[in-house]
Amino acid sequence: MRVSATVFWIIAIFFWIMAITYTVWAWFYYPHHEIEPVGTVALTLTGILGAFIAFFLGRTHATQNGVELPEDRLDANIDDGDPELGHFSPWSWWPFLLGLSAALGALGIAVGWWIVPIGGALAAVSLVGWVYEYYRGYFAR
Repeated sequence: MRVSATVFWIIAIFFWIMAITYTVWAWFYYPHHEIEPVGTVALTLTGILGAFIAFFLGRTHATQNGVELPEDRLDANIDDGDPELGHFSPWSWWPFLLGLSAALGALGIAVGWWIVPIGGALAAVSLVGWVYEYYRGYFAR
């Protein structure tokens, strides 16, 4: 995490330097010596965002008592950064139906509001089916 924090500090400093450069450039470019505020504010806020992320990563690294992530160690194996993510059903159709219900909801907002309740009902059925998938049938536990 220390490496990631350093990278984000470099990003923050880069965008702050670019904000200063952009402001000076705009000052000389416009005939009445105006400052173009949108680009200056956007670059400054991007630098602030990088600083926020760098600060968060630095504080998180400090609370881990110096334990490095596998990505930061040179002697780490690929399996060191490969934790157990959970149990997934590769044969399940419920995620597809849930995505279809979200697509129906978006279609209803775009085309006609009468489609939205159909998408909502399908979403409710899909969520219940996905949650209780292992309580019935061949894979019941």
